[in-house]
Amino acid sequence: MHAEIIAIGDEITSGQLLDTNSQWLSQRHEELGIRVLYHTSVGDDLEALVGVFRQAFGRADVVVSTGGLGPTADDLTREAVAEAAGRELRTNPEALEALRRLFARRKRPMAERNEIQAMFPVGSRAIANPNGTAPGIALDVPRPGADPCRLFALPGVPAEMKEMWYQTVAESLKKAGAGQRVVRHRVIKTFGAGESNVEAMLPDLIRRDRYPRVGINASQASILLRITAEGATEEECDAAIEPTVAVIRQCLGDLVFGEGDDELEHAVTRLLRQQSKTLAVCEWGTGGLVADWFGAVADAAGYFLGGIVVSGDAAIRSALGVPENRIPVDSAGDGPLVEEMARRSRAMFAADLGLAVGRFPKFDPSRSDPQPVFFALADGHNAKITSVPYAGHPALLRALNAKRALNLVRLALLDAAKT
Repeated sequence: MHAEIIAIGDEITSGQLLDTNSQWLSQRHEELGIRVLYHTSVGDDLEALVGVFRQAFGRADVVVSTGGLGPTADDLTREAVAEAAGRELRTNPEALEALRRLFARRKRPMAERNEIQAMFPVGSRAIANPNGTAPGIALDVPRPGADPCRLFALPGVPAEMKEMWYQTVAESLKKAGAGQRVVRHRVIKTFGAGESNVEAMLPDLIRRDRYPRVGINASQASILLRITAEGATEEECDAAIEPTVAVIRQCLGDLVFGEGDDELEHAVTRLLRQQSKTLAVCEWGTGGLVADWFGAVADAAGYFLGGIVVSGDAAIRSALGVPENRIPVDSAGDGPLVEEMARRSRAMFAADLGLAVGRFPKFDPSRSDPQPVFFALADGHNAKITSVPYAGHPALLRALNAKRALNLVRLALLDAAKT
């Protein structure tokens, strides 16, 4: 069983409103074992709406739309559904009476225009809306040589749409056979290699006709591998997924830092806890982003001891006591300074490890030899200094380098665990 979700409204197609309804509905469909193949957004135009519904009726087993069921002139969903399905619109007396009772309970007069909300395509059923004036529409649309397409048109107000889904739509789909299959995802997260390099390290795993399916995408400089399986039970899906997880971990090794909602700060916190070690940071270019991420990890308390954020030479001198003659003119010579930042932050917080991020040079995408960003990690004996070119998409550079700093700690802790 495949589905299409249609989000209706000029406010969506113009970009003025983010379509969260489609995301939510896709998640609910997957819980019933229904794969969503299409997301469609369409403005408040009758001809466009009719075309979208006709196409959806022909290519999807289930169609769920949101929006366009209000009483105003730009609410065109009921007319579009009727025309696309070849049905007349007629007043549903029960729906009209329910509307009148709703307005009476709220002690508000019902405008004549609201009566249009009680008009339904012939053969359709009203979906009760306990807390709104717009009932939904349920309609089975015949298809030659196939089972009917099941349409559910719901209001665009998220609270109303969600309540109607749980009370009516989900149960209708279960009666039609949904819920007998389970769809499960497992997300493996990596850092330290680009998307194409990760794919090259996973021979034949990304092939589209493979089972279970493996998708790959980048998210804020991390590379995510999503494994998807379908089966009669969650256990069956998990059993199908596990061998692929094992292959990914074997091929990628320490590039893998976690699964699901894990981020690098979670991975580092786990390793600190396992090894009973503490960490302090000093950040220049990342502006406190590393410390901010640790602050959102509940388990980090007691392992991440604190951080210093500096924004220039004066802050380096006053906060860390670094003499002026040790501060280079530009970032190209920052290696020794960043080492000093790591050592002094470690001592200041009495931490086992001190992490430092150097300044960011001026971004120049035209340079063939980008200036470096330096990182340092100091323990009680040594300091490891590393640098990378300050290159990449400007919108990602701060997060990318914060993750590089965290990854430096993660890899050092992994190495320590192996010795």
